Amino acid sequence: MSNFIDFGLAKKQIDMQENKNKITQLFQIQYPIIQGGMIWHSGWRLASAVSNSGGLGLIGAGSMYPDILRENIQKCKQATQKPFGVNIPMLYPNLDEIIQIVLEEGVKIVFTSAGNPKTYTEALQKEGLKVAHVVSSTKFAMKCEDAGVDAVVAEGFEAGGHNGRDETTTFCLIPNVRQHISKPLIAAGGIALGSQIKAAMVLGADGVQIGSRFAATTEASAHEDWKNKIIQLQEGDTHLTLKELAPVRLVKNKFFNDLEAVYQQGRNVKNLKTTLGRARAKKGMFEGNLDEGELEIGQVSALINEVLPVEQVFQQLLKEFDATGHPSI
Repeated sequence: MSNFIDFGLAKKQIDMQENKNKITQLFQIQYPIIQGGMIWHSGWRLASAVSNSGGLGLIGAGSMYPDILRENIQKCKQATQKPFGVNIPMLYPNLDEIIQIVLEEGVKIVFTSAGNPKTYTEALQKEGLKVAHVVSSTKFAMKCEDAGVDAVVAEGFEAGGHNGRDETTTFCLIPNVRQHISKPLIAAGGIALGSQIKAAMVLGADGVQIGSRFAATTEASAHEDWKNKIIQLQEGDTHLTLKELAPVRLVKNKFFNDLEAVYQQGRNVKNLKTTLGRARAKKGMFEGNLDEGELEIGQVSALINEVLPVEQVFQQLLKEFDATGHPSI
């Protein structure tokens, strides 16, 4: 799956093969396709299915108590002999316990987010783990390189869930980050088609992280009503909100409208926190309350029309990647 793209005077090789690509070499996987560690979606079934299909599956620790995380890691080890990792948002109070479980269970790959990459990178690497960190700006990508991470995930604001404040799109972010760092670069946000994978790689990414497309799979641990809602979404059905707390892209449902009513009364952080309450994401995506729940998904959901098995998603991505041909300028 190797193509040459004429890009001005330069010639860039777009290669997804294991023996040539920086991401496949780093993580010892077949394709440079990473599954996002999405809360309430990314359990062991999804992670193992992605790994078995040739990508890198990630268990999403953000929605798991420590004992549940341990159970998911153990079941994932039973379900796949291929590499998988754990995504760890660094804003949770039991972070040290989560890190300890990851080490005890022999996980070899960690993706960290929502925090300082220096906090755990060196300690994890000393234990033999590969560490990638998720950022939303070139400035923080450079901090990742300074921290010594093994790879950087640069995520545009098209992405679902928690997001950057600057609203930089993926296609603006990736080439800028590429100019400023030398580490392997993974593009995220707004990627659900094979053609979008190739476009991200043309812009300088070595691989991609995909969330929303894998959220609408049979193996995702989210509620079936939510998966069926994803495939009904159209352009404009999501919006980035709650910048005063933590920016997040949400579906425009009743809960979102309740937040908008608070904004109309002024940007009162206390009232926003009261409206948000607790366990909103679980209520929406895991329990299937599509009115009162927090529904996190990316803009690319408008391109997702079916809930499919992971294996079939991979087949489509690879076919679309090859079908893009040789565009010229």
